[in-house]
Amino acid sequence: MKNKIPPHFFLMCCVFIIAALACNAQTNLSTPTSTAPVPPTTAPPTTAPRTPSVTKQKAGAPTSIPDTRADQAGDPDSSIDAHKKTVPGGDTFVNDLFERPFNSNTMDTYFPNYDIVDTQGFKDDTWGYATITLSGLDANKRLSGKYGVELDLDRNGRGDFLILASNPSSTNWTRRGVQAWKDSNGDVGGTVPIVADEDSAGDGYETLIFNQGKSDFPNGAWVRVSPDDPKTIDLSFMLAMVGKPTSFAMGAWAGSDSSLNPALFDFNDHTTHILAGDPDSSAQLYPLKGLSEIDNTCRLAIGFAPTGKEPGLCSSAQPKKPASPGAPGAPPPPPWDPPRFPG
Repeated sequence: MKNKIPPHFFLMCCVFIIAALACNAQTNLSTPTSTAPVPPTTAPPTTAPRTPSVTKQKAGAPTSIPDTRADQAGDPDSSIDAHKKTVPGGDTFVNDLFERPFNSNTMDTYFPNYDIVDTQGFKDDTWGYATITLSGLDANKRLSGKYGVELDLDRNGRGDFLILASNPSSTNWTRRGVQAWKDSNGDVGGTVPIVADEDSAGDGYETLIFNQGKSDFPNGAWVRVSPDDPKTIDLSFMLAMVGKPTSFAMGAWAGSDSSLNPALFDFNDHTTHILAGDPDSSAQLYPLKGLSEIDNTCRLAIGFAPTGKEPGLCSSAQPKKPASPGAPGAPPPPPWDPPRFPG
């Protein structure tokens, strides 16, 4: 005889099955079915977008030249007598002052882009600045060649640093073509600084400390063509790169790529007046020979009051900056003042 399953047993099984299905449905409803990512609760990714390289380079550039200048000096404008193939004043070989923006031997080519007519110096807490105004542009309406400043930190006539810029063309600050040199062994100037020595064995500025941004100071020196005057070059250099001087004497230079050789400073120690020639047609050693296509100035007093005893120094300081050369209402560069030059 088979045992019969009570009816209430089936009823209880049905209740359990219905309850289990209900629980499972509830569980499925509580589980998200979307696979979309959950927004992060942390900060944005740690890798920041790259800043354009140009912005990085410009971050260390100077902004503007100070309004107050430290010193200024004019220099002879050789264009006046260039058609006569002569420079009647301004070149004093024995005292390291050159006015030679001509080719050698014939002197039938005048280079206005090598002829300095005015220079100014400025300084703030970070930068030293120089402006160099030339008589004119080259045949292609550019400032081709080399332009620079020589720094004498202890004002003894012996240069310590040389900053040169080749073929500047941009009105924005750039390091392209800019180099800075140091005289590490102290032989610039020979036996007697400024004055011509005979047969100097010195190697001039032999240590390259900055080369277009390659340096312990990658933003150490900059150049631009003045936005106000295409015949004026602005140079800037970090004071920290040249020993953090609070004052220094500074002279300007201009010339061809070959004539402005850092290894040949001082030029009057590496050649003789006879071999160099003379640009004055009334001089016995006329015309120019081995030293040509070059011009320099006396040295400005930057951050100190001249005593008159500093070798190679211009005679006076002028504390105010005039309007930029070539700007509307700006006066012309001051005329050459012979008493500024030593000798």
